[in-house]
Amino acid sequence: MPEMSFVVRWPDGREQSCYSPSLVMHDYLTPGQEYPVAEFVQRTSEALTVASDRVLAKFGMRCTSAAQQMEEIHGVSASYQAGAVRILSMSGAELL
Repeated sequence: MPEMSFVVRWPDGREQSCYSPSLVMHDYLTPGQEYPVAEFVQRTSEALTVASDRVLAKFGMRCTSAAQQMEEIHGVSASYQAGAVRILSMSGAELL
């Protein structure tokens, strides 16, 4: 299953590389766009759930990397009450 990575900039300027086990993330986030923190977390959560479900359907097991990525994003986002997350870049086999 094709994978993708994306880089975000949090409201304080911190950049973070993120991962999705499928290319579904480009259906939820757009490079160059800014999203309020809560919306970013919601969109990312939805996308990672879909990606994990696809892995489950294809391989018969849950994707632990998607769950770990979501846990990390929730942990970081908890420190921001306001502001926006900018999607700096996305890359994946089918996006190049």
